[in-house]
Amino acid sequence: MKIINVWKNNLENSMFIIKKLIPIYSFISMDTEFPGIVAHENKKKENYFKNWHYKELRYNVGLLGIIQLGLTFSNKEGFIPKNIGCWQFNFYFDIKKEMFAQDSMNLLLRSGINFYEHKKKGIDVKTFVDLLLKSGIISNQNVKWISFHSEYDFGYFINIITNKPLPFEIKEFFYLLKKYFPCFYDIKYVGLRSRRLFGGLNKFADKFNVKRIGSVHQAGSDSLLTLKVFFKLKETFFKGNIGKQHQGIIYGLYSTI
Repeated sequence: MKIINVWKNNLENSMFIIKKLIPIYSFISMDTEFPGIVAHENKKKENYFKNWHYKELRYNVGLLGIIQLGLTFSNKEGFIPKNIGCWQFNFYFDIKKEMFAQDSMNLLLRSGINFYEHKKKGIDVKTFVDLLLKSGIISNQNVKWISFHSEYDFGYFINIITNKPLPFEIKEFFYLLKKYFPCFYDIKYVGLRSRRLFGGLNKFADKFNVKRIGSVHQAGSDSLLTLKVFFKLKETFFKGNIGKQHQGIIYGLYSTI
């Protein structure tokens, strides 16, 4: 399985191909890489039920920039087109000018992310969004979005689509989720609620004996692994059909669509 790296020079052609995939390959897994968490919300007990997770998300998405977005496409049986199914979008990011958390940056550097390349040939976010909105994958009732522990993934995605700070209220955030991503599953939530599965993506993958392709903490590889784990979870515990009660809920954010 090939993970296609997308930079500004091949962005337009990549989005043209993706547009052609949607009618058949309408299951899309998504992952982002971003420069960590630099602002921390007060987590005292009295603030717990005031959506501190969302407040912290909103602060950090407003301060930081997206580095990578991974998208992997499959049909309803989980078949991924071999050479055009997994895409890794690499955005412009100047490590000398942008804010970041040092521990997260060290992790990304060890995973192989080349920030010289991101500065030199990274994708302009506004150009990406213009092409994305024309591709047919956003606000499409037929598309099923797959994610893992995805508050920051959707947070950054909504931030770049709207070109605005995330809403102050969590209900408004979920309104935008429903608008742009009408159907999605967060498989960390699904696994926890249905079968008491715990841990991160790699632990889920080990549970289902799913092998990773590519480097951990790179968005293309993580999105590919997420999609494979989703279909294994669906087949193993749901007989191929995950109910609607598991849609539209993000692990860690206490609101639903």
